[in-house]
Amino acid sequence: MAIEQAKISVGDLQRGMFVSRLDRPWARTPFALQGFYIRDLEEIRQLQKHCRYVYVDVHKTVGSAGIALRRLLDGSCGKQSRAASHVVIPCRPVTVVHGTYPPPQPARREAGNARKLHGQILQGMGEVMALVASNRPLPLRQVNRVVEDLVESVLRSPDAFTWLARVRHRDEYTYSHSVRASIWAVVFGRHIGLSRQALLRLGVATLLKDVGKLSIAREILQMRHRDPRSELAYRNFVQHSVQLLATDAQLDPEVIRVVQCHCERHDGSGYPAGLRGDKIPVLSRLCGIVTFYDEATNPRGASQPIAPSRAVAQLYDLRGVTYQEQLVVEFIQAIGLYPTGTQVELSSGEVGVVVEQNYGRRLRPKVMIVLDGHKRQLSKPRLFDLAAAEDRAEKLIERGKMGARKKIRILRDIEPGAYPEVDVAAVRDYYLFKGRGQLSRLISHLAN
Repeated sequence: MAIEQAKISVGDLQRGMFVSRLDRPWARTPFALQGFYIRDLEEIRQLQKHCRYVYVDVHKTVGSAGIALRRLLDGSCGKQSRAASHVVIPCRPVTVVHGTYPPPQPARREAGNARKLHGQILQGMGEVMALVASNRPLPLRQVNRVVEDLVESVLRSPDAFTWLARVRHRDEYTYSHSVRASIWAVVFGRHIGLSRQALLRLGVATLLKDVGKLSIAREILQMRHRDPRSELAYRNFVQHSVQLLATDAQLDPEVIRVVQCHCERHDGSGYPAGLRGDKIPVLSRLCGIVTFYDEATNPRGASQPIAPSRAVAQLYDLRGVTYQEQLVVEFIQAIGLYPTGTQVELSSGEVGVVVEQNYGRRLRPKVMIVLDGHKRQLSKPRLFDLAAAEDRAEKLIERGKMGARKKIRILRDIEPGAYPEVDVAAVRDYYLFKGRGQLSRLISHLAN
C-alpha cells in the first residue's frame, strides 16, 4: 500500500492527528515508538518541546483535522501550504518475525570461534581481490562456506562478531568495509528473522558488493568530492561487480540481484536503475542500510570511527526518503543505540566501554568501566551490568532507601579518541578472553 504522510510544523498540530514520525529518534523523546494520536494540548506541548516538525499519517488522522488535511493535500484549497509537504512512496511493510532464533549465548562463549572466522573472512577477501586483479576465477565456494560459518556464529551470539565489526585497527585493509558491512547485515537479518538461506545470500552479497571497484580508477575511488563525470564513472562499479559475479554459473542469482540493487534508494534517487520502494529487493534494502551505517561510522580518511549515535542520527534523518522507514527503525533496534564496543559516559561520570548487550533492555548494556568519575584511570577495570543495577536500584527506591536520581544510566556515547587512555581493543580482549595476559596489557596501557 502507499505510505501517505504530511510533514507538519509543530505549531500547526491539532488533536486527532496521527503522528507517525518525528524529526529525531523516538528514543530521545518520551513518546512511544509505534506512533500515536494527539489527544490533548499537553501532547502538543510535549511535541513542541522536543521537535520542530513531525510527519502525520494522512489516512489515520481523524475528525476535523483529518478532513482539513486531506483537502489541503488534495489541492482543493488552490495550492499546498508551506506547513505541509506530501510524501507518497509505494512500499509494503517487510515481514518481521522477532524471536525467530534462540536467545543469544554469552559473547565469551563464541568469541574464540568468531575471531578465527573473522581472520578467515579477511584472508578470503584478500584472495578474492587478488584474483579479481589478475582476471582469474573467484573462489566463490570458499566464500559461501565461510559466510555459512559467519551466519551460524551470529545466530549463536551477535555480540561476538559485533565486537569485530566495531573495533577498528591501524592495519585496515581496503576491503575491511565490506567485511564489517557483511557482519552488520547478518546481525540485522537475524534480528528481523530472515531464514538461514536469506542470511547466507545477504552475507555473501554484502561481502562481494564492491569487487567491481577494482575496475575503477584509483583517483576516482579516492576523491572526496566527485564532479558529475567522475561520479558517473564511479557508479559503474556496480555493473562491474555484477559482471564478475555472473561468470560463476553456480552462484545464487539472488546474490547477484542483491549486489545489482544495493545502491538503489527508497525514493528513486539511487542507481543504476533508479528503482524505488517495492521495486527494490528486500535484501538489497538491508544491504544499502548497513553499507551506509558502516561508511558513516568509519568515514573515508578518518583515523578513528565516529560515535554510533552520530551515525544513527544521520541514518534516522534519511528514513522514509533514502531508506525504508520500517527497516531503519528495525536496524537501530538490532544494533542498539550503544552497540558493543561503544565508549560511553555514565551519569556517575565514569567512562567505560559497552562489552555486551542486554537484548531485552537495549539502553542497559554491560559496561567495562576503565575511568572513574573524575576521569582517572582505574587500577583494574570493573564490569557493570546496567540492567542488574537498575533492578537493584528499583527495589531500594521502593523501600525508600534510595532516591530515583541516584540510578546509574548511560549519559552519552563518546567519540573514539576523546580519551586516548581508553584502549577499546584491550578492553575487548580482556572481557572476551579474560586472563592474566590480557589484564596485564590493559593495565599497562592505562598506566601509560
